[in-house]
Amino acid sequence: MLESVGSLTGSPWIYAVVTVSVLLDVFLPVLPSGVLVITAATSAAAGSTTAAGAPHAIRDVPDLLLLAACAAAASVAGDLVAYRLAWRGGARLDKAIARSRRLTRAQERLGAALSRGGGALVVIARFAPAGRSVVSLGAGAAHRTPKEFLPWSALAGVAWAGYSVGLGYFGGRWLGATWLGTGISVLALFAAGSLAAYVMRRPAQAAVAGPAA
Repeated sequence: MLESVGSLTGSPWIYAVVTVSVLLDVFLPVLPSGVLVITAATSAAAGSTTAAGAPHAIRDVPDLLLLAACAAAASVAGDLVAYRLAWRGGARLDKAIARSRRLTRAQERLGAALSRGGGALVVIARFAPAGRSVVSLGAGAAHRTPKEFLPWSALAGVAWAGYSVGLGYFGGRWLGATWLGTGISVLALFAAGSLAAYVMRRPAQAAVAGPAA
């Protein structure tokens, strides 16, 4: 896999694949878009290391920047599509959201957070498994204004893309394009996701415990 992605790193196809993967994983959270971004960045960084001193070694640096830009832009675009679909809604979508405790809680918590001028929940949710889907759909279904949601979505996309590319870059620089290097970087991504999921659950748990106290 590393060799295949590495061969694509210097071609436009890797950016197209990353863009489509990140764009679609708001609807299909099982897509390994973060793993793909990390693997591509690892290959690029490792290639730059092995080619040190070669005339065109610096060429890999813009590739990494473009990779991050594609991932961030696709993340925001996917959020916007999900947000607009949920905004327009419809009887089926409204019923589906009403049946989902997770989406209902997301609507309530996101609405309260955005009304207070704090959208950190949007940024945190971007790292949690399926959190991006829940928050984007919840914001649209709750009819939060674009001014309230999109700036935080953009910040979340940039933060997630930068973190993912950074993991791949430093993993590639320190450990090379090996399964060990990629595996450690992916574990770090999953660790951030687990932490984000825990942080997202805490306010809900506190809200449940509060009235009972």
